[in-house]
Amino acid sequence: MPAYVPPPNVMQSRHGAIGALFHTRVRANPTHRAVVDGDRVITYEALEERSNQLANALLSQGLRQGDRVGLLARNRLEYVEVELAAAKAGLIVACLNWRLADRELRHCINLVEASVLIVQEELAQTLDRLDLKEHRRIMLGGDYEAFLDSGTSDFPDLDIDPENGLVILYTSGTTGLPKGALISHRAMVARAMCFASEQNIPIGDNFCAWPPFYHMASTDQALATLLRGGTVHVVDGYEPDLMIEILEREEMGLFILIPGMVGQFAAILEAQKVKVKGVGRCGAMADLVPREDIAAVTRALNAPYSNTFGATETGMPPASSSALPIGLAPTNLAKRQSAFCDLRLVDPDDNEVPIGTPGEVAMRGPTLFSGYWNADETNEKDFRNGWFHMGDVLRRNADGTLDYVDRVKYMIKSGGENIYPAEIEQVMLADERVQEVVVVRRPDPKWSEVPVAFVVPADPSLTENDLMDLCRENLSSYKRPKDIIFLADGDLPRSTSGKVQRHELEARL
Repeated sequence: MPAYVPPPNVMQSRHGAIGALFHTRVRANPTHRAVVDGDRVITYEALEERSNQLANALLSQGLRQGDRVGLLARNRLEYVEVELAAAKAGLIVACLNWRLADRELRHCINLVEASVLIVQEELAQTLDRLDLKEHRRIMLGGDYEAFLDSGTSDFPDLDIDPENGLVILYTSGTTGLPKGALISHRAMVARAMCFASEQNIPIGDNFCAWPPFYHMASTDQALATLLRGGTVHVVDGYEPDLMIEILEREEMGLFILIPGMVGQFAAILEAQKVKVKGVGRCGAMADLVPREDIAAVTRALNAPYSNTFGATETGMPPASSSALPIGLAPTNLAKRQSAFCDLRLVDPDDNEVPIGTPGEVAMRGPTLFSGYWNADETNEKDFRNGWFHMGDVLRRNADGTLDYVDRVKYMIKSGGENIYPAEIEQVMLADERVQEVVVVRRPDPKWSEVPVAFVVPADPSLTENDLMDLCRENLSSYKRPKDIIFLADGDLPRSTSGKVQRHELEARL
């Protein structure tokens, strides 16, 4: 007897979309705090009502499913409200980076052809300089509240395909203008599931949204937290005193930390003898953090360090399930593959490489984005042969774990050998006297290219000979930097998203 096949609408339809899932969560804990932003606190039922109003108000203006709403604002409660409203109305939020140069921001807005711009009042002058096409502009504050009040509080009765777009997050390449990564409801739901299951985050745990909401770190985790009944604590950027106050008062599932702040934050925690209420996991991008800083911050927070590898396009996969123990400087940063993806490591001809050989990551899975907005040529290249090619290089070990090696797009070719800067950087970061290190390429008449290291010391006693001795111990001769240049703290050139600009360092050579 054939198995019973239930009707498709039982398993799919709107129930796979973010708005409907949040609607269901509201019924479970209506009076629980959803978002805390300083003195402003909004419950689940209040957030439901306000996001319904905003969704219906936008639809009443003639917007239709798939239309884009540009959001230009710093971290604040309304950011979550707009994302939920768009989810319910079938709209797509373009999360605009307010730190971009005028040329870049103009490109980001025009790229997605936003129908409406929701703007924080303090950032309005930025838009005035851009010479944009006409857009309906809604200013956060009185204008926004009046617009919101024009919509009914009924839950929008729409069928939202889980493959529909939810947000556009902009990514920067090594050169050129930002690309808009389209993330669907399906991908965001899968990311929430991955966040819970592979980071071991209990139901109802809270999240501190201090990274900018125009990055996946806050948007992904904030929505995941709300789908699971927790509270999102909004902080507008890196504010150690406020973040510590929250940590002392509230339990956190995952507390994000990024390279460059880990050591400083650990020192503050230790100096103030902070007693956190409870942290499940902390950190991000362990490969770029000095090992002693990892030991210090895990000790201060009494939480393991999240040893993951992912991207805006992929979410926390392809490697999201391992953590580094509390209080120890790790000697091994091998990662474990996520259960939420298929993974291949391939050579330039897309042939899978043997175990132990570096290869570009090719991935597929439910957390994956839906492509770059209006970038057919790039999409065809990056999604070739049915896999998304990340542009990152990993190495699979015999036990199945994965080592991060470097970016494909930044590689040093010296005397016929490929050199990945991250391998040199990781060796130097093992010395606790190194705060940051960036390796770049320099033209060479004999070898074509050679590596040069820019180092920000944490201890003034550190010398070039110390680092050269460390490299001699740990690196093949062709991988050792030919020069080491010391920089003061804050002298590394960075993009608006905080990424070090290697090409600017190259120009100094």
